[in-house]
Amino acid sequence: MNGANKHGGIMRRVFLRIMLVISLLFVGLTQQARAGTPVRIGYIPVLGSSALFVLDGEGWAKQAGLDLQLVRFGSGPQAIPALVSGRIDAYVAGVLPLLQARAHGVDVKVVASGSVEELELVARGPLAQMVPEGQEGGLSAQIIKDGFAKFKQEQGHLPRVAAQPAGSVPDIMLRYWLQKRLDIAQPASVINIAGVDIDAAQQAFLAGAVDAAVLREPSLTVVKTRIPDARILATGHDMLPDQPGSVLAIVKPTEVPWAKTLTGLFVKANTLVAQHPDQAAPFVRTALGGGMLKEEVLQKALARSAQHFVSDPARIVEGVRQLQDFEVEQGLLRKAEPVDGLFDLEMWKQSQQ
Repeated sequence: MNGANKHGGIMRRVFLRIMLVISLLFVGLTQQARAGTPVRIGYIPVLGSSALFVLDGEGWAKQAGLDLQLVRFGSGPQAIPALVSGRIDAYVAGVLPLLQARAHGVDVKVVASGSVEELELVARGPLAQMVPEGQEGGLSAQIIKDGFAKFKQEQGHLPRVAAQPAGSVPDIMLRYWLQKRLDIAQPASVINIAGVDIDAAQQAFLAGAVDAAVLREPSLTVVKTRIPDARILATGHDMLPDQPGSVLAIVKPTEVPWAKTLTGLFVKANTLVAQHPDQAAPFVRTALGGGMLKEEVLQKALARSAQHFVSDPARIVEGVRQLQDFEVEQGLLRKAEPVDGLFDLEMWKQSQQ
């Protein structure tokens, strides 16, 4: 009898252990299901990425079964190695570095635009004085050329301009504006360009280490708030009408089941940012400044940029084509690829249905 009881006790313990393992496995699977499909998205912290911050902050992605894992980069080119190596699945940043990724054989496509004409050239001190009081942008090529020459004559050195690293959208846009819009064949003859990351460009401008900088919002509003005499030398439209800004790009979008869902949520969020910036502000403020960015500054930046939050990727195709040709001309790309291959316009159209 004692033997039977002992045997029964052993069996009960074995049974309980099996049930415990099954329960833990079930809990793990349930938690995994609740977490949703993991999607790794590389992004840069700029206002043009606002749609990403909103759809994540509002919980829309989680409700749709997506577990977004956001990976921050200092510039678009810094994200490309991660894209090429498969460490991220999607990308929210400037469009031009994606041409480099495709040159490396990555089948990445732009499925939605985030913004247009977001980059502007802002100046301070003597260089800002070429801008008439009350005017921002819209200066003739001759006024700007004369201003650069006057600065060099009076200050004894070329104006120092902060952009982002070579190959980044800010760097390319600055050079394109100088060479194609102002007809200055050799940019190095009129300015010194410093390639730094986003935060460093803003800090260099605030500290007076540079005379001008290519910046996006909210950095533009931040520097103009702190430096009242700062002036816009060239608006985004001056640099290139419908200048391509931040985009949502996905690796092999037709092969991943979540691509259409993410595109739809991104477009929905971008529309909210454009039409109801007050609702978007808390999420954008947290993402960009960890809550340290002043609310009134962000509100002003969003309001100033509302018309630039454009989701239709077809709007930027021609601008990308012009800038790609420029990159080939500059030796940054070996050859021009069919720009249409970079875009999946159907994904955006389906998100509108």
